[in-house]
Amino acid sequence: MSDCCNQKTFDGTSTAYRRALLAVTAINAIMFIVEISAGYLARSQALKADALDFGGDAATYAISLAVIGMSASVRAKAALFKAGTLALIAIFILGTTGARIFSEGTPETVTMSLIGGLAFMANMLSVMILLRWRDGDSNVRSVWLCSRNDAIGNVGVILAAALVAVTGSAWPDIVVAGILASLFLRSSWSITLQAIDELRAGAKGTQASREAGR
Repeated sequence: MSDCCNQKTFDGTSTAYRRALLAVTAINAIMFIVEISAGYLARSQALKADALDFGGDAATYAISLAVIGMSASVRAKAALFKAGTLALIAIFILGTTGARIFSEGTPETVTMSLIGGLAFMANMLSVMILLRWRDGDSNVRSVWLCSRNDAIGNVGVILAAALVAVTGSAWPDIVVAGILASLFLRSSWSITLQAIDELRAGAKGTQASREAGR
């Protein structure tokens, strides 16, 4: 976060930001369909984990767009919802990855590599689009963290594909899926803490206004 305490925290009320959010929402929705299909075809938990993040991001970006211009309390509550969604995705990934340990077969590495590379390019485009708005309130910051997580996740998928090809084992794919889940949980916690702080600050401001009006 920026250390410029004298500047008002950006709340998303910008036409340019709305257009950027629409663009990355479309990118994430398309990549969810592409990557979830490839994940099942390639039997890759890492691809499925990254695809779920794309889908979750598309939905939460739409929520972010919907609450722009609303009260700080509403935006903070939307951020809390998105944090909860990230946590649920992480838990689901951990569960399905745990089940994958007991199944046979290794992922198809060519598909993993190609789709992972495509997803990385899509996410880097999203990161570049959102770069100027990486700081802001919890609602804006959650958008940036989601995009950053996706880019990191794609690097993990590509690395997992290379290790699976070298070792002939499914474990690199399983480990990367677990790491992605952990990253989602960490981001969820960070967003939650900021949103709670904003809700508390808003409550104190409301209380102070009431007392001043007496």
